[in-house]
Amino acid sequence: MHLSEIKSKMPEAVYSVLDKENIKELRPCQAKAIEAGLLERKNLLVCTPTASGKTLIAEMAALQSILNNKGKAVYVVPLRSLANEKFKDFKRRYGQLCRIALTIGNIDSADPYLQDYDLIITTAEKFDSLIRHHAAWLNQVSVVIFDEIHMLNDVSRGPVVEVLITIIKQLLNNVQILALSATIGNPKELAKWLDAKLIIDGWRPVELEKGTYFDGKLNFEK
Repeated sequence: MHLSEIKSKMPEAVYSVLDKENIKELRPCQAKAIEAGLLERKNLLVCTPTASGKTLIAEMAALQSILNNKGKAVYVVPLRSLANEKFKDFKRRYGQLCRIALTIGNIDSADPYLQDYDLIITTAEKFDSLIRHHAAWLNQVSVVIFDEIHMLNDVSRGPVVEVLITIIKQLLNNVQILALSATIGNPKELAKWLDAKLIIDGWRPVELEKGTYFDGKLNFEK
């Protein structure tokens, strides 16, 4: 699917940014997400290999909501380092289109200053804190993205993510939920729980080969 085929479905400003980034053709998982209703605010669970294009799916949903005045977008990641990385990337690409904030601190508060931002990047623990403190801007959130959703299986972080999703589904009636992961053991069950369409694709930018290293030699499977 060429980017030009969906030009009429997205804000002109977003299309221009992607075009300048030399994104001319969508990757398989991105095309599948579009066809499954990404830009029509459908919930999606995207299970595809690393570097297959999952982040752009989240970006399109977030900017679609923000620039069409549907509401704020929250991007939830498991680690502070990843949050910093996403903030820098999004700021570089979309900083001229919307107001982007990073909140990952240990201070337990409602962070009222986030009222003035459109795209909020945070960790699960910090987002949990914001919800517990009844942040006044939460009812303006229309899209929530959970990156590395397989962290649900993590002993320490999993319960926080599970509670977050449960609360969000109850608190925000019309929220669009996107869940992204390279590896999930039970995607069908998770998609059902999220009330999301399941996107599975095996395409990766570099072919993965399996082999055995023994006695100084690497033998690949044929």
